[in-house]
This record gives sequence, C-alpha cells and structure tokens, in this order.
Amino acid sequence: MSNVGWDDVTVIRKRPDTGKALRTTEALTAAQRSGGTISSEKKTGLNQNHVGVDASKAAKIDRETEDFKVERVGMSVAKAIQQGRQAKSLTQKDLATKINEKPSVVNDYETGKAANPNQQILAKMERVLGVKLRGKDIGSVLAGPGSAKK
Repeated sequence: MSNVGWDDVTVIRKRPDTGKALRTTEALTAAQRSGGTISSEKKTGLNQNHVGVDASKAAKIDRETEDFKVERVGMSVAKAIQQGRQAKSLTQKDLATKINEKPSVVNDYETGKAANPNQQILAKMERVLGVKLRGKDIGSVLAGPGSAKK
C-alpha cells in the first residue's frame, strides 16, 4: 500500500470491449478516429413474434374467386329516416342523441352508406321517429303501443 499514490487508479474488473451499435454519423466517425473496429451487418426484416403469411395460404387466397358484397342500408330506408326526422323537426345530432348513437351513425344510415345495418339501431330509430324501417311497408307510420289488434 505504500507505493500507491493519489493519482494511481486500481481497476478491479475490466469488461471486454463489445461492439456497440453506432446510430449516428458522429459516433461512427469518432470510432474511426479512435481506431475501433467497425463492422456492418444487415438486419433481417422479420420480427421474431410476427409470422408472415404461409405460401400455401397465400396461394389459396389468390385462387379465391368469390365476390364478397357488404350489405348496405337501402335507399328506401334512408329516405324514410330522412322524412321521419324532418317531420319531427329533428336534426341528425338530435336524433343521434335520442338513440344514444354518434351523429356520424345517423348520417351513414340517412345516406345509405351504413354497412351491415344494425337491427337494434333501426329499432331505436323506429321508436323515436314513429316510422317503420324494417320488413314490409317501409316508411309507413308505426301503430302506437296501445293500438294492437285483438
């Protein structure tokens, strides 16, 4: 201990130099200046958790010729909603509030763009507007709850 001075440094354990990923050009030039070893590796674009489409499945999808059509609200239903809403002097936003839906949903139904029309939403609109929107006689006035035929 007598020959250790204030300026001496004792290294207990030194880790070996491992390659670090140099992400910036400044780090790369600094490594080149210091004489460090530089190597470049190309990463594969595959994620370990992500499995790509199997070739046999891809071929099966390519051979598929069936045309898929999305059912939309008919224009007769769209017109009936529009006329019923205007008869009650409601805006699309007011109707949406009364049926607990977004105004964009009401807009989609009125323009006929709603894909796969939800029967529950149509039932709510029927109750609020008093107009039949499902089945036969679309657009006719709904009978009140007490006027059922006996």
